[in-house]
Amino acid sequence: MFKILYFVAFSVLLLCVSCGETPTPKPNAYLRLNYPEASYNPVQLNVPFSFEKNDLAKDVVVKRMPGPDNYGVTVEYPALKGTIYLTYKPVQDNREHLMKYLRDAQNFTQKHAIKADEISEQVYINEQRNVYGMFYEVGGNAASQSQFYVTDSTTHFLTGSLYFYTKPNYDSILPAAKYLEKDIKHIMETVSWK
Repeated sequence: MFKILYFVAFSVLLLCVSCGETPTPKPNAYLRLNYPEASYNPVQLNVPFSFEKNDLAKDVVVKRMPGPDNYGVTVEYPALKGTIYLTYKPVQDNREHLMKYLRDAQNFTQKHAIKADEISEQVYINEQRNVYGMFYEVGGNAASQSQFYVTDSTTHFLTGSLYFYTKPNYDSILPAAKYLEKDIKHIMETVSWK
């Protein structure tokens, strides 16, 4: 009986002491990563287009791909463990050829819909440089968080996509994905045809 009274007295004392302040909910914590301010410079490659890249990107590699005048360009960001892949294909003055490229680019983005929480589209038009296209932002645990395609509608077609060297976990890669989203948009917005 003494043990029960001791336990009750201790419990009442503990409740009285612990109820001093009203608990305040804490906000969610987010990882704070600081990336350098982007500094863009023109890249001149032996391909039918040019663009500007962030100086944070260390390597730009050009590869010939199967098909006439097809090129693959990789813009690598080792510090962020990510790469922007660009694929260039010539349009041979054939509307059906262009429509096939457009369908392929749109279907490529839709393949990510399985893992994506959302896919938002932004139309891009630059009449001065004759560049028209679409930018896609893919939210969620998809393999690629940003993609685009641009064309001049008669001769050139370019696609771009962002990938990380890790299993997609959107919460973990979000800061780097947002930083590189600006870079991939900048590449798209600075494309000039040769």
